[in-house]
Amino acid sequence: MSSKDKINENNLEAKASIKSLKTSAQKVNLVLQTIRGLNVEKAINILEFSRRRIANDVKKILKSAISNAENNHQLDIDKLYVKEATVGRSMVMKRFRPRARGRSGKILKPYSKVRIVVREHPLKEEKAEVKKNVKEEANAEVNKNTKDAKKTGENK
Repeated sequence: MSSKDKINENNLEAKASIKSLKTSAQKVNLVLQTIRGLNVEKAINILEFSRRRIANDVKKILKSAISNAENNHQLDIDKLYVKEATVGRSMVMKRFRPRARGRSGKILKPYSKVRIVVREHPLKEEKAEVKKNVKEEANAEVNKNTKDAKKTGENK
């Protein structure tokens, strides 16, 4: 793959991320699994009606990625889909709580970082047009070959 191909490929993508989201990576991943690979409109719908608390924050990140695609890369919003939705562990705040008999209990308050990448893909109509053009070219070539064959047959 040449460098020009990489540049063109990256122009079709936009991303948004957040570094410290106050929840565990495992809980965020449950929400991200539901939107991976989906059209952005459908993904926003799913996040809107999700019962999980963190879905609202994920929806904000997704909307930010869509805005980045529209404003920074001039991509068509209707053609966007969620290419990647990843989560990783960030810092962990450690707190202690007094327990019985002079002991202490450790409380871990995890944070996570989320990255969402949206990508533009051609619509099915455009793919259908390309297939139609290829078929027309093939048919034209076959017709040309049959006309040539008829002419050579008549000359004999």
